[in-house]
Amino acid sequence: MADHTTTQPLKFITGADSSGSSIKDALVSHLRSLNIDVEDLGEAPYYTIGEKIGRRVSAGGSTTRGLVACGTGVGVQIFANKVPGVYAATCVTADEAKNTRSINNANVLAVSGISTPPETAIEILETFINTPFKSPCPASGNKEYAPEVEDFLNKSIPEMEKIGKSTSESEEACAICCLAKNREFVPVEIMPGGMMKIVRESPTSAIIRFEAGSVEPAHHHSFGHDLFVMKGKKTVWNLSKKEKYDLSDGDYLFTPAGDIHRVKYLEDTEFFLKWDGPWDIILDEDLQSAKAAIAKEDS
Repeated sequence: MADHTTTQPLKFITGADSSGSSIKDALVSHLRSLNIDVEDLGEAPYYTIGEKIGRRVSAGGSTTRGLVACGTGVGVQIFANKVPGVYAATCVTADEAKNTRSINNANVLAVSGISTPPETAIEILETFINTPFKSPCPASGNKEYAPEVEDFLNKSIPEMEKIGKSTSESEEACAICCLAKNREFVPVEIMPGGMMKIVRESPTSAIIRFEAGSVEPAHHHSFGHDLFVMKGKKTVWNLSKKEKYDLSDGDYLFTPAGDIHRVKYLEDTEFFLKWDGPWDIILDEDLQSAKAAIAKEDS
C-alpha cells in the first residue's frame, strides 16, 4: 500500500486580479474559518499577482501553498509557474484538484472568477488542501497506483526541482546566448552605459547590457515587454503603478505598453527583452532629474 501521509498547509498566500477578487475573498474567508494562516496580497494585475505569489510560495517551503484567481484562472497560473519551485494548476472541478495534488504535488491552486461559483470553489479548495500526493484519484480510477506508476511519480518530484536552476559550464550552453552569438552589441544612444544586441525581429527580442551605476531616466514604450535578468542586479520603478521591483539573476518582469518606468543598475547587468513591433523609446524626464529622484529616495 502506498503511504499517503502529507504535510498539511499551515499557510496560504493569496491574491487575485479584478476579475478574480470576489471568488478569492470568499475562499480567504473559508481558509480562515479552517484556522489556516492566510497572507492576502489583495488585488493586482494577473501577471503581477501571479509572480508575487509564486515567489512567496517558492520561498515558503512545503507547508506554504498559494491561491490565485483571475477571470479564467489561467493567466495567474502561467505567471506563478514562471517561478522555480512553483507547480500551479487551474482547477474548475474538485476532481481536477484531486488529480493535480495526487499526480503533480501542486502547491498553488488557480481558480476562475468568471466560471466558478463560490460553493464549487470551496469544494475545490478543500479537496486541494486534503488530497495527499500519490493518493487514489479520479485519474487512477480512485484505486491505488501500481508500483511502477508510483515509482514514476516519486521520480518526478526531484526532476521538477531541477527546473529553473542554473547549469554548470560543462552542460549545454544558454539557448538565448546561442541565438545571439553572431550579432553585435550597439550603444543605446539615449541611455548612457547601455548596449543592445537584437536577437530577432518582429516579434522582436534583444539582449541588453548596462554598466553598474547606470540610470535609465523615466520613459515608456508603445509596446509591452517581457524582461528576464540573465545576470546582475537592477531596480525598476514603475511610476505609472507606483511599484518598485528589485531584480537579479533569473528574475522576470512584464511592463505593459505606456507604463512609465525608471531603472537603476546596481551591478553590471545583462538581460533578455522581448516585445511586439518595432523598437521605440519615449523619454519622460532627463538623466539628471532621474538621478536626483533616485538619490532622494536613497537618502
